[in-house]
Amino acid sequence: MDKDQNIKDVNQNAEVKEHDPEEHKSDVKQNSDEKSEEVNEITPEEKIKELEDKITRTFAEMENQRRRFEKEREDAFSYGGFAFAKETLNLVDNLERSKNILENDEDLKNTDALKKTLEHFDIINKDMVSILSKNGITSVVSIGKKLDPNLHQAMMEIEDNQKDPGTIVQEIQKGFMMKDRLLRPSLVGVSKKTDSKEKKSEENKENSDN
Repeated sequence: MDKDQNIKDVNQNAEVKEHDPEEHKSDVKQNSDEKSEEVNEITPEEKIKELEDKITRTFAEMENQRRRFEKEREDAFSYGGFAFAKETLNLVDNLERSKNILENDEDLKNTDALKKTLEHFDIINKDMVSILSKNGITSVVSIGKKLDPNLHQAMMEIEDNQKDPGTIVQEIQKGFMMKDRLLRPSLVGVSKKTDSKEKKSEENKENSDN
């Protein structure tokens, strides 16, 4: 009987020893988790600072979006008719061409009919220029100005020793601005000095004639 009791006590001790390592591991893990939570815990001051940073970034993004919207709205209001205005210039060109054709017609020259027609053309042209001007569309000044690539497009060179090279002496097609934007450049002819060889040949010819 005593022998059986001793065997039972030994078995119980063995079961206790077998369970001890698991319990130890569990205790270690729990302690580790508690320490980790202590390390990762954010203080109220840090949380407030984090929220302030997020709010600051959000307001900055909202302000940037507002400025972009305002810029787009202003551009749409100021330049919304840009394409329409550019097409309208064709009417001005056609009116000018028609006037030149009539003026150069040999059969109509010096007639009362031509005179009255040209007067009506001038009235229409003035009205169109006035309407364009009220909408911020103005012509580019070219004749006598130095060539500006931002406003003018040179189509030819014209020999002229009286002008500095690059001076606009002829306007082929008038250019226009819409406020501070270029609708189309002026097509122009610019001056250049007479070629030195040609100039010498002319001087020699004049000397030989004398």
